[in-house]
Amino acid sequence: MKNIIAYSFILFFAGISLVSCLGDLDTMPLDDNQLVSEKVYQTKDGYTGVLAKCYASLILTGQQGGDGGDGDLEGANEGYSGYVRLLFYLQELSTDNFLMPSSSNGLRKCLNLQWDASNASVITWTYQRLYMSIAYCNELLRECTEGKLQGRGLWEEMKDDYMSYRAEARFIRAYCYSMLCDLFGAVPYVDENTGVKEIPVQYTRKQIFEFAESELLAIENELKAPGTNEYGRVDRVAGWFLLARMYLNAQTWINENKYQEAYTYATKVIADGHYPLASDYREIFLADNNTCKEIIWPLVQDGLRAQSSAGTNFYVKAFVNGPMDELYKTGVGSRGWGNVRAKVSLVDAFDADDVMFDGNDTWGNNKKDKRAQFMTALPNQVKDTWDVNMDMTSTFTCGYGYIKWRNVTKEDELSASGDAYTSIDFPLFRTADAYLMAAEAILRGASGTQSEALGYVNEVRTRAYMSGKYAKSGVRSDVSGEIGANELDLDFLLLERQKELASELIRRTDLIRFGKYTKGNNWDWKNGVRLGEDVDDKYNLFPIPESELTNNPTLVQNDGYKVIK
Repeated sequence: MKNIIAYSFILFFAGISLVSCLGDLDTMPLDDNQLVSEKVYQTKDGYTGVLAKCYASLILTGQQGGDGGDGDLEGANEGYSGYVRLLFYLQELSTDNFLMPSSSNGLRKCLNLQWDASNASVITWTYQRLYMSIAYCNELLRECTEGKLQGRGLWEEMKDDYMSYRAEARFIRAYCYSMLCDLFGAVPYVDENTGVKEIPVQYTRKQIFEFAESELLAIENELKAPGTNEYGRVDRVAGWFLLARMYLNAQTWINENKYQEAYTYATKVIADGHYPLASDYREIFLADNNTCKEIIWPLVQDGLRAQSSAGTNFYVKAFVNGPMDELYKTGVGSRGWGNVRAKVSLVDAFDADDVMFDGNDTWGNNKKDKRAQFMTALPNQVKDTWDVNMDMTSTFTCGYGYIKWRNVTKEDELSASGDAYTSIDFPLFRTADAYLMAAEAILRGASGTQSEALGYVNEVRTRAYMSGKYAKSGVRSDVSGEIGANELDLDFLLLERQKELASELIRRTDLIRFGKYTKGNNWDWKNGVRLGEDVDDKYNLFPIPESELTNNPTLVQNDGYKVIK
């Protein structure tokens, strides 16, 4: 069993209950009585529980676990509406990585890049999820002050921890605002000081960016030192990582060149050394990945104590079907849903001889690039994501499976928590991304050298090919994976990010930053066309949900989306 912050989840959910359903006015601040009762704050455990809820809101979906009811979002499908599952639909399904043919809850609109403000529930739920997490963080920040702790007789017990509790809540809130900035642009701003009856003001995209940035800079030394916090909770390295990501995207988000700052913070992550690259890429996505040192910020899952159909349970079950468990150990038995397949463009990113699945080598030890984790061996399986009539199809074997997520341990054993729900923690931030961000920042003009950028990329590739210092007995290592200086450019780096980070909720952001999302770069079913075609640039942002506009008439919709009155 994992010795993790999940223990706080259990304590929290067993002893107290947050009245957390979001209704129509998604960004309205919640008053103290509506969100939690005063009894929550009688003990340090109660405060720890509220902090745990801030974290859990990004991976769990309700008060009971799994899809047991009492979900966080009023009127939402609990299984669909968990944060990392929703973000998959927005950040991966809408790109050149994955296909899921369902039409429910706006998924086909996301796949085709044909959404609007009212036809895709998953967009609305993502917006609500982020503001719900912000509401929990604001609640903790209102209640976790020296004055309130003194008044409740908890100051002596909590004086050494309360600043780190506050810093972590501010970090999670800053992360949520950074994602709102990325996905929606100009959005309402609400913090712990916003009055209960106060209608939130819409900040510009730049104001949202600057708020998140200022918070991260302010709490840098209030977050715990690298490597000293509990597993599942953030420390200073997570703050540096998020700053690097924001600065790398600043040119796109706010039209400001901050590549030097991106380089500075990405290299701080690398140089710190507390989160080194894992020795084996494949081990990052297994049921015992809590032992993986590369993961800077894991969203914790446990098959018994932190269940969710919307977390990594989705990343295994949606990506496999029942018969696949007869070909390799999926860790979910025959429970696969058979939903998600790789698009042709993702498959073609890898060498063709690395793509094919070998039933005698189910981990891909004989591949050059160990990141090429595909299922190609089902009866009648083909790479194309269309049927013989060239039409969209729900047939799971029209397209290759993607199998880097496995609910088994490094020893290929089923998790001790069983196969009903996964125990894979979601690696929201990990160090390989920092290497690639640093390299990209250099290529875009930051002060590092070209040889330094090449070194960062080759370190990631050497690990992927398991050569050099990453070589392991019984695993192919005769091809180094290293490239020469003449091969490294931005196009190569975008392709490398696709291979390294596919399904990790960053692809849309990357494509927009490289100017290859709406135009000039097409893939299966973009704009509803088999081979894809260009779409309007308005799709670089998602629309503010119609329900939010109805309830807050001061809001201005993103350009290109109709306002329904």
